[in-house]
Amino acid sequence: MKKWLGMGLSMVLATSLVAGCSGNKPAEQKPANEQTDNGEKQQTDEGKKTPTKFSYLLPTTVSSGYHTRVPDLNKDKWVLKLEELANVDLDIKVMEDAKFGVMFASNDIPDVVGSIGGPGSKSMSGSVESGIFMPLDDLLKEHAPDLMKLVPQSAWDTVSYDGKIYGIPEFLKSPSRRATYIRTDLLEKTGLKAPTTVEEFLDVLRAFKKLGVETPYQMRENFKYADIILGAYDVLPYKDQFELVDGQVVPKFFDSENMQKALQAYKTMYEEGLIAKEFATISSTDFTKSLDAGKPAMWSQNASGMPGYRTTVGRAVPEAKIDIIPSPKGPEGKGGYFLYSPVVRTFYINKNVEEARAIEIVKFFNWMVSPQAEEFFTFGIEGDTYTKDAAGLVTYKFPDSKELQEEESWRSGTMWAVHDATYNKLRLALNEDGKATLAAFDNVLSQEGLPGIGFYPELSSFSKYPDLAAPQPDVGPKLIIDHMVKMIYGKEPISDWPKVIEEYKAKGGDEIIKEATERWNNKQGAVMIDRE
Repeated sequence: MKKWLGMGLSMVLATSLVAGCSGNKPAEQKPANEQTDNGEKQQTDEGKKTPTKFSYLLPTTVSSGYHTRVPDLNKDKWVLKLEELANVDLDIKVMEDAKFGVMFASNDIPDVVGSIGGPGSKSMSGSVESGIFMPLDDLLKEHAPDLMKLVPQSAWDTVSYDGKIYGIPEFLKSPSRRATYIRTDLLEKTGLKAPTTVEEFLDVLRAFKKLGVETPYQMRENFKYADIILGAYDVLPYKDQFELVDGQVVPKFFDSENMQKALQAYKTMYEEGLIAKEFATISSTDFTKSLDAGKPAMWSQNASGMPGYRTTVGRAVPEAKIDIIPSPKGPEGKGGYFLYSPVVRTFYINKNVEEARAIEIVKFFNWMVSPQAEEFFTFGIEGDTYTKDAAGLVTYKFPDSKELQEEESWRSGTMWAVHDATYNKLRLALNEDGKATLAAFDNVLSQEGLPGIGFYPELSSFSKYPDLAAPQPDVGPKLIIDHMVKMIYGKEPISDWPKVIEEYKAKGGDEIIKEATERWNNKQGAVMIDRE
């Protein structure tokens, strides 16, 4: 969790609260308090419907955190409050995404299953394709009007299979999330303005070096969070960065001319000491330590982290001033970083769930984008973690320990299944650093980022040729990264990049391109990742 400055900061909620799902009428009326076949009671004499009961699996990528310390999640105060607000009765369970294969093999599948990513992810084990979950098009159109308005079409496309929607996504309305950071205090000492082109970027780094800055630009292994130049030349080697060229869908690094220019820029940075000599082996741990110590003058990271960087770097270097600036542009006027897949997590409904309960489950997820839900997941329980005065001003008790931060992460992260996960606007608006972050999203990130074609589910040829496939969304294929590093170190001539493309094609790339092109032409899970 990001650390935040200040305590007890206030704001006015932008919209009034709305009621939860408790006002929904059941699909079929029965006598008061009568038990149905699925264990759900109908309306009481007072007219309040008994909560809809269903088993509910939340995915995680870690084996630690708040949820692991709670003996019974179904008695957790946050789960109980969620049940009260949304009028549901949850049998809740958390499972690491990597362990889903065991669940599917046992055929003990909950009513609702959440997973990381979309239907084609490895953890889903082909379960959507094999018919384990129900299509949701009709239910969503009739019972989730707010979701239908808010969720980007690209997100619906990503959670679809064979032309039908099978999941409800935790989505990103703004897929541009990464940003270029700069130590403004150091920039002011150089007398230069913020760089807008690759050439100006290099000049600013040179000026930082003259000031005695140890790390003008912070690199990291595999060019992860160090791809600022690749973005400027629009040659990011990632799995969602394919493009249509002369009737074929090919990786962007096939643009040999711009790839060579990008590699030459990195080689210049290496030779002039503008990046660390060991740039190719800097681990994520070393990367983070360098940032926290205030060593870099410029770096690339998620924009949502700005409040945290202002805090941690400020501890190490009290005079530091940190801002987000537009990323330098290449000769074609492009810049920034890859656009994220519009889907963070997806939630599926078991095909064996009765229609009446499926309707209420869809309404439950639709409630999650309401102002009432946003306030609960963001701030928690009134009188416990926040207070609100008569004018609607909120005073939030920011978590000040690791345990409390993990608890907040459980409530506002893991539990908040369906919403726009770009950023938490209510929370960011509580202080000046958060407001600066919102301004960066609105004024900088909204204007940059590289669109591309991605495949959901992934191309089958990727598994056949692992060295030619991106192992992570923001890491290039091993074959490509290896050649890039060798060329920057001078062990191979940059002019040999066309030979790298031919090697890629000969080792299975032709098959990848053929499948990608067919999927694109046939509109089979080929998604253009772009700003809406």
